[in-house]
Amino acid sequence: MNNQKNKELRDALFPDCPIRNVLSRVGDKWSLLVLYSLQHREPVRFKELQRQIPDISQKSLTQTLRTLEVDGFVTREVFPEVPPRVVYSLTPRALSFLPLVENIIKWAMENMEEIIKDREKNE
Repeated sequence: MNNQKNKELRDALFPDCPIRNVLSRVGDKWSLLVLYSLQHREPVRFKELQRQIPDISQKSLTQTLRTLEVDGFVTREVFPEVPPRVVYSLTPRALSFLPLVENIIKWAMENMEEIIKDREKNE
């Protein structure tokens, strides 16, 4: 509980910090994977996206897509069919963000082995 109070205090002290604000939304467990998956196959339906990220639950994918939509990274288009068809696409904001993500992925791939070795030293 003390950690929560510390977080609330930090957020109250720096409520407009752009780094904290943006990273708290796209730096969660699923957002980068969803954006990356959409980059390679858009527009995409919910179930297809869920198949691309097999360990994500339906609830987590729904919440992640909603958050990304609210923040202007993803658009959701509903087609008036029976049953309704819904597809998700990236926005220009997401497309401008993805080169940064690709650099992070490249860096992670280049450094992962050494990072794992360092972790093992400290176990």
